[in-house]
Amino acid sequence: MNIDNFKPATVYTIYIASTPEKVWQALTTAEFSRKYFFGNAVEVDLKIGGAYIVRPPDGSVHISGEVVECDPPRKLTITFNVNWPELIEKLGPTLVTYEIEPAGGAVRLTMTEAHDRPISDDILSGGRSGWPAILSSLKSLLESGEALVIKMEPPRQMLEALKRMGIKTPQFLRLSFRGARLGFTRVRQSHCSSRLQPT
Repeated sequence: MNIDNFKPATVYTIYIASTPEKVWQALTTAEFSRKYFFGNAVEVDLKIGGAYIVRPPDGSVHISGEVVECDPPRKLTITFNVNWPELIEKLGPTLVTYEIEPAGGAVRLTMTEAHDRPISDDILSGGRSGWPAILSSLKSLLESGEALVIKMEPPRQMLEALKRMGIKTPQFLRLSFRGARLGFTRVRQSHCSSRLQPT
């Protein structure tokens, strides 16, 4: 996979009254992520080439990938592939980057979702509704101590676009949109490198 082929498709920026270190911790530790990331368990081995796995409560693999760039507390880039072979075959892999920057007395957190081929807005509408909910809940947690409870359904235009492509919608997709309150992150290794390596 050549990461130079990936172009941003969704970019979401949010300002958080916190520090870069705390935002990084919220993105990569169990203490925080269990409270805001859709009930999914994120396991991340924080080193170049380390595994990135998201598991729903039943322990299955929902999303898998690997760490492409890890520069705490500034930048984390991962491949982010839903365990949905039909979708991956037609839409290809996904690259997700978190960038954390000081912004006065706050932090600017930018999430970028990139793809190596054109993706329709209808398909992208799922992530474009999901990412703001996840990151807004993270913001609320850091600023107030309470994550948001957000009940969502997959966007209708996304489901219709998938149907037109002949891709069946698995049950886990509907479940992944129902709330943003539980989940955990298990960090296996805290050693990171700032070196970006194409794979």
